Amino acid sequence: MMEDDKVPEVPLRRRRKDDRPAEIIDAALGEFVMNGFAATKLSDVAQRAGVVKGTLYRYFETKEALFRAVVRHLQAENLAVARQAGFQDMIPFAQAVPTMLTRIARTVGTSQIPAIVRMVLAESRSFPDLASIWHDEVVAPMLEVLTAIISGAQARGEVAPGDPRLHAMSLIGPMLMGTLYLEVFRGSSNNWLDLEDLAQQHAITVLKGMELKP
Repeated sequence: MMEDDKVPEVPLRRRRKDDRPAEIIDAALGEFVMNGFAATKLSDVAQRAGVVKGTLYRYFETKEALFRAVVRHLQAENLAVARQAGFQDMIPFAQAVPTMLTRIARTVGTSQIPAIVRMVLAESRSFPDLASIWHDEVVAPMLEVLTAIISGAQARGEVAPGDPRLHAMSLIGPMLMGTLYLEVFRGSSNNWLDLEDLAQQHAITVLKGMELKP
């Protein structure tokens, strides 16, 4: 490639501007985890992100809008994991379930999702929008993906009849409870639970009830 054909380098100032929303989201996540929703101040988020408050408002008009962006950031990888495990090459349901649950356990176990879930449960009475945002951005999309996977497996004759949404709740419920258990009792003598172990054992148990016997 000739020198004149080289791709021009993006100026540092432009790169910095393009990175600002992600930096603000990361800073907000840290503040929410450390202080909770009510006690988090947008000025503290701005300071942590290294921007002035006016810049933060340019991207996020309210604290609720910023929280929604944080939730979308946290959920993106989990949805990708579920979709990949369930739809790649239309693998059999009995193989998709343990793979999906284990990957979700691994993702959740190394993220701030448990801390945010705990915050939502603790503060949603005072801030109802938190629960609505968590439902709309996390619960509903995940159930939609799982329901589609289960519906497909039912159509292939792999899963017993029944409401696929209820099957999805049965599939993911123990993982959610395990996530909350670890967050609530973190650091105590009851901290014996390993999410990946739970995922593997639950996959065996739930498949016995959901698989359509020949």
